[in-house]
Amino acid sequence: MNNAVNHGHDDAIWSGTWVAQRLGVELVGDDTLTDLLGLALRRNPKRAHLLVSHVLGKHIPQFPSVVHGHGFALGRRVRELLGAEEAARAVVLGYAETATGLGHCVADGLGAAPYLHSTRRPVAGVVSAGGFEESHSHATSHLLLPEDPSLLVGDGPLVLVDDEFSTGNTVLNTIRALHERYPRRRYVVVALVDMRSAADAGRLAEFAREIGARVDLIATASGTVRLPDGVLEKGQELVARYEAEGAASGDRSSAGGQGVDRDADVNSGPPGARGSDDARLRREVRPATADPQREADRTRRTRPPGHITRVGLSWPRGLPDGGRHGFTPRHRARLETALPAMAARLAEAIPEDARRVLVLGFEELMYAPLRLARELEQVVAAEVRYSTTTRSPVLAVDDPGYAIRSRIVFPAHDDPDDGPGERYAYNVAGGGFDAVVAVVDSVADTRELHAPDGLLSQLAAHTPHVVLAVVPSYVPEPLYVAALSEERPAMLPDPLRGPAFSSYAPEEVGWLLQDLSDVTLEAPTEEREEAIQSGGAHYAESLPVEYQPSEQYQELFHAALETSAARIAQAVGVVTDTVIAERSPRPVLVSLARAGTPVGVLMRRWAQFRHGLDLPHYAVSIVRGRGIDANALRWLAAHHDPRDVVFVDGWTGKGAITRELAAAIEEFEARGGAAGFDPEIAVLADPGSCVRTYGTRDDFLIPSACLNSTVSGLVSRTVLRADLVGPDDFHGAKFYRELAGTDVSVAFLDAVAARFPEVADAVDGAVKELLAGDRTPSWEGWAAVERISEEYGIHDVNLVKPGVGETTRVLLRRVPWKILARAGAGADLDHVRLLAEQRGVPVEEVGDLPYTCVGLIHPQYTRGATGADGTAVTV
Repeated sequence: MNNAVNHGHDDAIWSGTWVAQRLGVELVGDDTLTDLLGLALRRNPKRAHLLVSHVLGKHIPQFPSVVHGHGFALGRRVRELLGAEEAARAVVLGYAETATGLGHCVADGLGAAPYLHSTRRPVAGVVSAGGFEESHSHATSHLLLPEDPSLLVGDGPLVLVDDEFSTGNTVLNTIRALHERYPRRRYVVVALVDMRSAADAGRLAEFAREIGARVDLIATASGTVRLPDGVLEKGQELVARYEAEGAASGDRSSAGGQGVDRDADVNSGPPGARGSDDARLRREVRPATADPQREADRTRRTRPPGHITRVGLSWPRGLPDGGRHGFTPRHRARLETALPAMAARLAEAIPEDARRVLVLGFEELMYAPLRLARELEQVVAAEVRYSTTTRSPVLAVDDPGYAIRSRIVFPAHDDPDDGPGERYAYNVAGGGFDAVVAVVDSVADTRELHAPDGLLSQLAAHTPHVVLAVVPSYVPEPLYVAALSEERPAMLPDPLRGPAFSSYAPEEVGWLLQDLSDVTLEAPTEEREEAIQSGGAHYAESLPVEYQPSEQYQELFHAALETSAARIAQAVGVVTDTVIAERSPRPVLVSLARAGTPVGVLMRRWAQFRHGLDLPHYAVSIVRGRGIDANALRWLAAHHDPRDVVFVDGWTGKGAITRELAAAIEEFEARGGAAGFDPEIAVLADPGSCVRTYGTRDDFLIPSACLNSTVSGLVSRTVLRADLVGPDDFHGAKFYRELAGTDVSVAFLDAVAARFPEVADAVDGAVKELLAGDRTPSWEGWAAVERISEEYGIHDVNLVKPGVGETTRVLLRRVPWKILARAGAGADLDHVRLLAEQRGVPVEEVGDLPYTCVGLIHPQYTRGATGADGTAVTV
């Protein structure tokens, strides 16, 4: 219907009355709308009012059977809409933080549907399968971190679940981001309330036509919010005034400025109300008035701070704590089996005379506490309610016509990625609870949780009994890291070798990669970066279109090779002999694909030429922001002594990969991987002074930096994508057989190796001098990059690429802004000047530049700009 809803009830005051009277906000729509929603105010520059659900279990404590029942009923409606066959192929996606539990319940009602919810908690080592933005939220960025890379792949219906739809922007952002990467024919949007305007509803239909997919919408109730002119400013003024009054009173529990009665029963239902789930759904969808005599007696009591008890749940080993990484029907069955025993343990910790109990979940951890509360309802005599803590700051006002009567404020206790801050529990203080069962995951079981101002102490001030139950945080093995336990398959394939993979001879290098040559991964620079920015995609999920050098550029390459071959040969000899002298008499060379691979081949050739050694040589993948391929490390540890492994790269810039490798090796060992790998890289050139093992610290032209695959065995840059690289796979790469006509890989190697005899004596002298000197890294390159970043107003070191090699990469793969060239650099920069001319990029000569040249990515043109974590840099 489309008439204005009556804001009053005969038996209770509507919990949106206070806001409606002061701001003129009005709900228009279904008769049941005010049964489902109340109103509150928050400090938010985009929207002052907040729709507060009575049945979600987030801000208002509610019967767990009511909360689960509403989500389950929505799931049944989706099942009816799709039919049994389509429902069996569906995947359910819930939104963090508010709808994580609701989405679970919808998946329960749908049947055998796997479930995933977005998260605002990055998980170290877990690759994102995408992301999207929630524009009106206080924390806008959502990540998708499924353990199973195929969860979002497929053509079955995707069911998107949120608690309410206000504009539909979040849904549009989600579908747009996912449809680009995981297209499908059908989407179903599910919510407790649909509050979009007619215009917003039309946008969703238009978008569905645009992408060529069907989009259905199911909601328990629908309507709109009428907002008078100036409501945002007026609401912000109201919030500021009441918060100031709360601060002045020193009350961190209410912040409403109204003097919350801490023992008045807030938002309680009729005492002892029991019965069927269906009956409760009809009867208990909104706040009701409690027994005043009971609460008056409670108010008169003075009690000491509550007692805190820790209870072991015996949570099933390996069972996910929720849908952050995916929750399958098999997981659901395991949970159902374990719930009675876990609820019994909680029941033992709750006093027998308790009349009112709250099970309090933790932010995104909503479903596990809800199911525990639902089970507890069946085994204790007390009235059980359920709600969770939240990141969302909301004004509290102690008025029966306002949805948030009280709030408890406490510090974040899960080491959040965005830093420390306040967290909140609403309508708990003054709720008349005889016991509160706080359920958190193990990541959140920290010193801050147990601190004097932490959540547990704050709860103990308002209830005589606090019970803490900790659910183990489930963290899957990263998609790019093989499981290190014996439960996972240990068999890994043999290295790829030429001529089947790469144009190098089979003995020159073994590639610890998987062949993705038949997969289309290339895209133009702008298109790739659009995808990276819109979905939080990682740069390693796609490949740039291979640069095809002009005839003039190829001539420059050959001229540079002729000029620098002897210099390169000497550097190869120096770094190889340093490795043999210091690291191992028979080192295992492991190049970082792909810039390190030609250098590794040359080092192998030098060892054979100078010492008669036939050294093993492999190429492995390392991805900026994601670490080294741990499966490759497992393979190496199974076939060689890790202490003999020497990692090889072409050159250092500011040292990002040097740091990346060190962190990755540390993480590998911490996860139970073989010990003994030395993370120090051996490089041909170390102009950034980042390592101890190098051929030279001069920044000079290494011709292999001038080209891409055609000087690297026709192998692409490495690829790491969730739907292509499984937990027991090597990272991937492509072999560009079709570019054989322009391949100079072997010609480059032969030209340098031909100079070995003439530089042998010079190498001997240089190695003696090097071994006797101080080679401690000074990291002066990093300092120079920071200075350049500030001097040129970039303010982001990730957009400054120092050295000839990195500058060349900027011109070939990124969106360059300008090139800084050291005055008098000469022929070393001929190819850089030619590329800059072709791309219309200015070259600026600088007198005191510590590198031969530096490439600057455009600081205000984010396409093509990627940071050290591999994701798009926004300025």
